[in-house]
Amino acid sequence: MILISSSDAFAKGEVIIGSTVIEVGKRYDLNIDIPAGESDPKTFIPITVVSGAKVGPTLLMVAGVHGYEFAPILAAERLAEEVSPNELAGKLIIVCVAHISSFEARSPFINPYDRKNLNRSFPGNPKGTQTERIAYALSTEIIPNADIVLDVHSGDGSEWLEAFIGVYGGPLAMDYPKALSLAKTFGFQNIVRYKMNTQEQVDRGRSLNRQAVAQGLPTLLIEIGENGQRETEHIQAIIQGVKNSMVKLEMIEGVLDVPIQKHRYFGGTSSVKVKNTGIWHPVSTRARFVEQGETIGIIRSYNGVLVETVKSPIKGFTLYGHSGPSVKAESAVVTIGQPIDNLMIGTGSN
Repeated sequence: MILISSSDAFAKGEVIIGSTVIEVGKRYDLNIDIPAGESDPKTFIPITVVSGAKVGPTLLMVAGVHGYEFAPILAAERLAEEVSPNELAGKLIIVCVAHISSFEARSPFINPYDRKNLNRSFPGNPKGTQTERIAYALSTEIIPNADIVLDVHSGDGSEWLEAFIGVYGGPLAMDYPKALSLAKTFGFQNIVRYKMNTQEQVDRGRSLNRQAVAQGLPTLLIEIGENGQRETEHIQAIIQGVKNSMVKLEMIEGVLDVPIQKHRYFGGTSSVKVKNTGIWHPVSTRARFVEQGETIGIIRSYNGVLVETVKSPIKGFTLYGHSGPSVKAESAVVTIGQPIDNLMIGTGSN
């Protein structure tokens, strides 16, 4: 499959989304139509483009890859109202809700028609199921227009989460220092480096953020909020973080408003999967340091019989996990960050 590269769009000196040529100094509210497939209906991707009156970079913010993650969706709605073309250098592209079918069905991350996870379906397929067609449209019509990508998520209906920023580095990621500098403008305490050393890492269950990496773009994963909540503080943290990034990129004027934080750095994460289906009883649904071998929860059968004690395979810091109580065999119940002292050591990034 041949995808349009971001450099192609800039070589033409214009940004085109769908059939719309984006002109300077204007705001656009667009829908990218996704045609019906052989076994599922048509859908669309709602997008707002704020095109500045001055020259500058193009920042892409994507919300709603998972339809039950409400803080990013509500932040996207407000951000689109607060950025003016007259005050902007460059372009801000906001994907308001990437996965409309999931959002409308109130499904945490699965498409109700084809039962697929959009964040495992990139680069997509124009002739595939609805999820694959959505992924293909994002890969070919939206991401190629960007200079930097912010993929914004939160914890869904049964997921607790400690706010963190993921930064993509390593030999297959682009401009890690720039991505890291933008990550720090969000003021989140936890920053994770995802080191892309092999093509297999980029391709395995490819997410939107790894698709952006594959298309040669500095990329951030932003995670804040949990359990399908819509807390004002989480929404505002996303908005302020994006605005801080725009100040850093000289897209808007202003002073960085970054909460003073002593960062925790992580050199990747490890997910803990379980062997049994049943009722999940976590020891804690809050972020914490754990020791290797420490119990993080138990699973009981539907009759209440203890069938599994789940222990941490490593020493680290729990960043997010499954609140339960339902759990299926081979699913992840917690993800543990691997602490490191310095994110710039051994990144191997270009």
